[in-house]
Amino acid sequence: MSSVPGWANVDERRNLPPALAVSTVILGIREGKDGGHDKLCLPVVRRIRQPHTGMWALPGGPVDPRESLGQAAGRNLAETTGLRPTYLEQLYTFGDIDRSPTHRLVTIAYFALLNADQVGATVQDDNVAWFDIDDPQIAQMAFDHRKILDYAMWRLRNKTEYGQIAHRLLGERFTLAALRGVYEAILGRRLDPANFRRTLKSTASIEETDEYLAGGQHRPPRLYRYVGHGPDPLEVDPLHD
Repeated sequence: MSSVPGWANVDERRNLPPALAVSTVILGIREGKDGGHDKLCLPVVRRIRQPHTGMWALPGGPVDPRESLGQAAGRNLAETTGLRPTYLEQLYTFGDIDRSPTHRLVTIAYFALLNADQVGATVQDDNVAWFDIDDPQIAQMAFDHRKILDYAMWRLRNKTEYGQIAHRLLGERFTLAALRGVYEAILGRRLDPANFRRTLKSTASIEETDEYLAGGQHRPPRLYRYVGHGPDPLEVDPLHD
């Protein structure tokens, strides 16, 4: 990120070249409590300096001149949260003139999905925390980070392949019930199991395996796997209809 001289007043800062930063929305799934919905959640960091001191923000930071944007996103994510996802997807560029109260700031937002066993695995720091996406504590976030999160959720809801999302959030093998739980968490509503199963039959990205989920007192459910490939298309852009 371009440094902002300490001597510059507000008007002078606004006339400086835009600073460049990256921020990452990184989502995971965790089981609902007492039979409730599974929940989508994400790590956020508490700002310790102005502007927006004390507010929660997405993990991110400046871009070093010697690194790519993707490298900057991965480095900042590791430095702030300790997380190192294997896959980062560029989400959108946010550059409204007044998104920072001190200077012009352009942010390249990235998006990642974590396997369930990685949820909660961040550095031990009071300024790093996991929240469900609907937690009122992150209803308002620093800068326009809530807008970035909402855009990431819109994009996730418009993914076209069931299997790719399951693969990212659940791992190599998953049950149909677990997959349905993921989509209920994404959509925020219950899905009829029979209708959901019929919908899955229309996609070639998921196939049965010969394996079953171990444990439990009843007949073990069959495990499925993702067999698709390639990125999912972003069909339309809700920010610029």
